[in-house]
Amino acid sequence: MSFPSRASTPQAHAGRPSSARHAEIVALLARTGEMTVEALAEQLDVSRETVRRDLARLDAGGLLRRFHGGARAITLPGAQMDKEWPFAQRMAQNAAGKQRIAAAASALFQPEDSLFIDTGSTTVAFAEALAARQSLVVITNAPRIAATMATGHSHKVFLIGGAYGVDAGESLGPLALEQIGKFRARHVVLTIGAIDTACIMDFDLQEAEVAKAMIERADQVTVLADHTKFDRRAVFEVAPLARIDTLVTDVPPSEPMARAIDAAGIHLIVAGS
Repeated sequence: MSFPSRASTPQAHAGRPSSARHAEIVALLARTGEMTVEALAEQLDVSRETVRRDLARLDAGGLLRRFHGGARAITLPGAQMDKEWPFAQRMAQNAAGKQRIAAAASALFQPEDSLFIDTGSTTVAFAEALAARQSLVVITNAPRIAATMATGHSHKVFLIGGAYGVDAGESLGPLALEQIGKFRARHVVLTIGAIDTACIMDFDLQEAEVAKAMIERADQVTVLADHTKFDRRAVFEVAPLARIDTLVTDVPPSEPMARAIDAAGIHLIVAGS
């Protein structure tokens, strides 16, 4: 097994904050699938005890799975995922990565832009970053996102109604789809359940329908997806990769995914890189 090249001196690693080391561990596992404690300690130029403490914290945060002597990514590269964690748990998972995505994505939009924003843990972080910008028009099916944007700088906010989805706190169903059809926006910003080399997907039919309806009524499609969504599959297709204009993530995708993203003509932004 080969690993990404590391810094040439231990001093490059010794002074790093634990958050930076945690991000590197998650990135390494995203690329390799799994690594031993010894391999991680060598790669990071830290002690095995430090690695064990890091793995315990990351496992508790839902960012990886520990096993005796090492850790693995939550889903191995190429594996299929057939479920999604409850929304409250997703809000706590990879919060730092989602905040980096949110900050990078919020810089993409200009005053007077109009945006659909769907419901998700990453779009909640995105709304918090976006609220600091000026004079946007936001259409969303998430009361939490609407409230966040309404506290910002002269934004116009439209809240889509419909059947209330308790888990994520969102409007769904035929009434929501009908109301989305009354708007036309320059952009749509979506979270997703999964992405592979062919398309973006979701685990919930009604959420997939909302995303599709927003895409149909928008000119430009921006997808926010942290690294845990890559190389996975969900039940309901939302859109082919070719329909995406911009993809913002926190860790570079695998080589097959990177090739598919490039072939689809997607502008890939790796936040913090």
